[in-house]
Amino acid sequence: MVADSMTGTGTGGEPESSDSLRTFGAVVQALREHAGLSRAELGDLVRYSKHTVTSVEQGRRMPDPAFVERAEEALGNLGALRRAAGCLARQPGLAAWFRQWARLEATAISLYTYECRVVPGLLQTEAYMRSVSLSVPPIPDEEELNERTAARLARQELLSTRRKPACAFSFIVEEAVLARGTGGTDVMRGQLDRLIDVIDRHWNVEVQVMPLRQPVHAGLDGPVRLLETPDNQWFAYSEGQQNGRLISDRKEISLLHHRYAKLRSQALTPEDSRSLLERTRGAL
Repeated sequence: MVADSMTGTGTGGEPESSDSLRTFGAVVQALREHAGLSRAELGDLVRYSKHTVTSVEQGRRMPDPAFVERAEEALGNLGALRRAAGCLARQPGLAAWFRQWARLEATAISLYTYECRVVPGLLQTEAYMRSVSLSVPPIPDEEELNERTAARLARQELLSTRRKPACAFSFIVEEAVLARGTGGTDVMRGQLDRLIDVIDRHWNVEVQVMPLRQPVHAGLDGPVRLLETPDNQWFAYSEGQQNGRLISDRKEISLLHHRYAKLRSQALTPEDSRSLLERTRGAL
């Protein structure tokens, strides 16, 4: 997922399946076939599309509570789906490969993010989130889009200064991301307003912009994400097309720390970055 495997998900495609999702899907399929229903017929009964039923049965989609309840009633009220749903191990809207990182994020005391593709998910507006999700094929249906958006918005609670202890955030974003105009002028205007607002209202958030012209650049290998746990252990996360990798190896994390420190020195200062955001916003 570009922008936090919602995620995270990526920007396109459905989240990877997990064992619990595949098991739940197999139960739905078995009960549906026992009832003599096609996927389209079950979809009509539960008021979801055939595509959604297929995704659930194949373990690629987290069923929401309404789906579980309606499918339970449509397939005999045996209680099997309600019990199976209680064992599902994925948050709606989060890609399977992103789950472990998301759990670490929830209690992190430091979180560093360098992004060269999109505005980091924790800083996105809802309109920007939707534009990102609708940019990369396969295009999600409305239910999937709403699920991804809700998951990303929920993650933004991590920024709260009321967390104890509050997490210290550092974001480095390429100026090209701001100049790209994702979603159009209105979307970007709102997104720039959001960035400025976060800077002004969150003492625990530092935002730096990497200028377009930077002959020596430590981030040419791509995005970097690092976090520190309450017991001062560090993890890193690397993400690509439809996959992600949690990194715990100390040597690799040390290397990424060095790169991130270099990126911080190469980016504009927080003060100059805020000024650039204001100028960019004013030019729209």
